[in-house]
Amino acid sequence: MTAERPPSRSRRTVLRAGAVTGLGLAGAHLISPGAAAAATGSGSGYLVGRGISDATGEVAEVGMMGYGRFDQQAAGLHTRLRARAFVVAEQASGRRVLLIVADSPMIFESVHRAVLRRLRQAYGDLYTARNVLVTATHTHAGPGGYSHHLLYNTTTFGFHEATFEAVADGLFEAARNAHEDLAPSGLLLSHGTLTGASVNRSKTAFDRNPKADRDHFPDGVDTLTTLLRVERQGRTVGAVNWFPVHGTSMSGDNRLISADNKGYAAYHWEREVHGVDYLADGTPEFVSAFAQTNSGDMSPNLDLVPPTTPADFEATRTSGLRQYEAAAAQADTPGVRLSGPVDSRLVYVDLSDVTVRPEFTGDGKTHRTSKPCVGAAMAAGSLEDGPAFPGFDEGDNPFWDAISHSVVYTVSPELKQAQAPKDVFVPIGEMNRIYPWVQERVPVMLVRIGGLYLIGIPGEVTVCAGLRLRRTVAGIVGADLDDVLVAGYSNSYFHYVTTPEEYDAQQYEGGSTLFGRWQLPALQQTAAELAVSLRDGTDLPLGPEPPDLTGKALSLQPGVVLDAPPLFRKFGDVLVPPRENYRTGERVEVVFAGAHPGNDLHRGDTYLRIERRDSAGAWRTVADDGDWATRFHWARDGIAASKVTITWDVPQGTPSGTYRVVYRGDAKSLGGKISSIEGVSTAFQVR
Repeated sequence: MTAERPPSRSRRTVLRAGAVTGLGLAGAHLISPGAAAAATGSGSGYLVGRGISDATGEVAEVGMMGYGRFDQQAAGLHTRLRARAFVVAEQASGRRVLLIVADSPMIFESVHRAVLRRLRQAYGDLYTARNVLVTATHTHAGPGGYSHHLLYNTTTFGFHEATFEAVADGLFEAARNAHEDLAPSGLLLSHGTLTGASVNRSKTAFDRNPKADRDHFPDGVDTLTTLLRVERQGRTVGAVNWFPVHGTSMSGDNRLISADNKGYAAYHWEREVHGVDYLADGTPEFVSAFAQTNSGDMSPNLDLVPPTTPADFEATRTSGLRQYEAAAAQADTPGVRLSGPVDSRLVYVDLSDVTVRPEFTGDGKTHRTSKPCVGAAMAAGSLEDGPAFPGFDEGDNPFWDAISHSVVYTVSPELKQAQAPKDVFVPIGEMNRIYPWVQERVPVMLVRIGGLYLIGIPGEVTVCAGLRLRRTVAGIVGADLDDVLVAGYSNSYFHYVTTPEEYDAQQYEGGSTLFGRWQLPALQQTAAELAVSLRDGTDLPLGPEPPDLTGKALSLQPGVVLDAPPLFRKFGDVLVPPRENYRTGERVEVVFAGAHPGNDLHRGDTYLRIERRDSAGAWRTVADDGDWATRFHWARDGIAASKVTITWDVPQGTPSGTYRVVYRGDAKSLGGKISSIEGVSTAFQVR
């Protein structure tokens, strides 16, 4: 059945059993320092706000980002992608920082700029590039097409405006919700060890590092898990966890949008432990984010074999559960109560043209970075997590080695000095002269929250490269090494960062270190400048900002032209009904005559509901499309028709009763009008 779209979507009003209303305290930043200390039971003097929002983009006919596969086109939704934000303000000075952790493959400059623009429109100069850290969890099961640089839009057939707006709006709304939630809070920091959740996928490269670096990571794995938790009135109301592991639990054969392992960890803590209802208004009682650190060579695939579908769903849940358990265990410990300044610094660096001083190069000589180059090993992909293009390999690529040394390095000795021994596959810096393929002017950031320091790097940093960055900063600011973390995938994206020794191995990570062998020393030099400025309270010039590419990205994929139901059917008709009876652990499956989900992304809403009839005969929602147990599959049926398959894996502990599946979609007419459609299955019993 069809109905013209109402002016605004109604939100779900029925909370899942056990969910509690939020603790939003708009305007709480006006509370005096004394009142703040009394409220938190400490003299820390922090105001903290928590926020969460839906940042899911398109879920059908959009290339998925991460594996670089043209054939990985989205065909549905497993879990929604969410943005979680935390504002920390120091009452004594008024300084504040905003941390946004997004279930997203990468944070591109396009999104960074758009979020900052929205923040400026809402709050003036309160939140700027200098105090906003935006970071991605690096799921490889999210939609792509939201960069303004062409390389990242090749597998998506250009720029996707709908996904870009969904990501930017979701991140901004999470920040806005955190700002409105500001209230006196205590911050506690703790560290733990998590083993059995990651493995070094480039041990050959890791083993080239000096013994002092290798000894810090037994088995080549960074096992440090760090938790920053937010307390109010003695209760934990928020948490941010940092642990390095790739978002590659979901395979390259998967076609459903998913938040991968870190997304499941946050979902489990919020929804399954605290009963958070994501469709309820206001900030929930509890918000948790699972952020990345130096995960460049850390894989969740412990057997070093790429995951397969559908086994990857359980692997994702297992990895996320391990990260949650490590974080939750820290939440039960006293931790260290943070106090002291909140501060931050950010500079833009042209990584294609940095002179690196001898104290950072490791060989006592001055070196330079160069224009970015893609190595043949990058084209191979990570063979342990998901190969990319056939005909390439990690390590030696004799054909491209011959081309590099006989042509590329002969023509440009400067490029050889910076890039050798890389087998150059694409001198992408030269292509940048014609059209922006990759970013060259990148942001590097340093954030301080009391005794915690975060080094914002817009790339994928290996554990040893991260260790050197952390040592550089810790030595200058006088912090314990464990309290200095790399916040990878932050503010923009420039691929990988390896140590010079790892670079020489030209594994996937080295081939993806675009600016050459001296890229890490250049970043160490920049991090040192940020640390000195932060320590001494001095200002730094912003540096060469990247150009604004808004409105210049190419869009090659056409949008939805027309939706039509199958012959002799109506929109919302049930094509395959459920069985009459199910037991817990079984899968309910219903097929509807649907429409293209790209007509409306249902951001902040849901494409589906699982409903249970209560004792009064009313239908109550028990699950939606953001839940782990549900899956939303979309497929074309002919030219303009769509089949929508909704499944529900009945969880253990589901009460016996009468249930049904509801589908909500949107159909586009030939004239361009979009109308809401709905389908309702027959009732079935769960026993």
